[in-house]
Amino acid sequence: MMTPTQALDTWRHDKRAAIVATVVIGLLLAVFPIVIGAALGNSWLRILDFALLYIMLALGLNIVVGFAGLLDMGYIAFYAVGAYLYALLASPHFGLHLPVWLIIPAGAALAGLFGVLLGAPTLRLRGDYLAIVTLGFGEIVRIFLNNLNAPINVTNGPQGVSGIDAIHFGGITLAKPISVLGFTIPSLNAYYYLFLALALLIVFVTIRLENSRIGRAWVAIREDEIAAKSCGINTRNIKLLAFTMGASFGGVAGGLFAGFQGFVSPESFNLMESVMVLCMVVLGGMGNIAGVILGGILLTLLPEVFRHGAGPVQMALFGKIILDPEALRMLLFGLALVVVMLYRPAGIWPSNTRRREFRGESTDVLKEGE
Repeated sequence: MMTPTQALDTWRHDKRAAIVATVVIGLLLAVFPIVIGAALGNSWLRILDFALLYIMLALGLNIVVGFAGLLDMGYIAFYAVGAYLYALLASPHFGLHLPVWLIIPAGAALAGLFGVLLGAPTLRLRGDYLAIVTLGFGEIVRIFLNNLNAPINVTNGPQGVSGIDAIHFGGITLAKPISVLGFTIPSLNAYYYLFLALALLIVFVTIRLENSRIGRAWVAIREDEIAAKSCGINTRNIKLLAFTMGASFGGVAGGLFAGFQGFVSPESFNLMESVMVLCMVVLGGMGNIAGVILGGILLTLLPEVFRHGAGPVQMALFGKIILDPEALRMLLFGLALVVVMLYRPAGIWPSNTRRREFRGESTDVLKEGE
């Protein structure tokens, strides 16, 4: 047994190590876009920006799927709600050009309201039935966006909304290079730092939720809803809160996407996008925040690696391109997903609880620290 002095020294050492690790990671994240831009060009830097948006989406869906155990196949609808709200309030479509600090919170609130509208009728559904209903919800939102151009043109239909204002703060716009203390920050780098800051904020909120009474209630519902209800947990409100919180994160990511892209259309929010975000959560490791982040990064970068590498590899092996790189990209991507699910069914980086579940071990809370 350690003496109080030894325990204090250990705590100080662990705290010092944590501070050093945080500083090192912060510096790496700060210089990462500079290195990527110099080594691989702006196209890969743009992909990196999209990876941060997908991480936000995956973290939001992880609350619904990973924490509460509710299978949501229409999550991309909340992404669309946030994106279209930004597009309509910051573009020539309605002649409105509201500030971003007002639109992003409004998009989160509206997406959260849509989360309640989705969650309220589905409180008694689980598994495949819930998946079918949420899938239908996502398609309904996309179809509405595609057809709300008559008799009153609200969304401009399949043509989408263009000319969207870039994200700006006062007189500083991220669409152009920014000069700070004599240094020039390119536009894509500026977007990266903004997306990174908001992604870290979402990570912080998610960690706090996971370790709160609400987070433990979500886990209890995921493991056994009947037992959770018998213990006094208001499963109705807790499940609605999961849908609301997850949807609000999707709304934030959607608004950022619209400001970054400058154009939105219904085709950007199809079923494949929902499936992709769900794959990030499942393959990364449901319920584990670090695993979900890893899944978001991998499933954003892998398709692009296959896209750029399929052609040169075929030329090196066969002297000509036999299969279209786009088709081969999806084939390799699907094969990679199958291999991961065969050999890592709990995900690449699962939580301790899910790791024990797949090993057939006890999931007793007392063993959580083992």
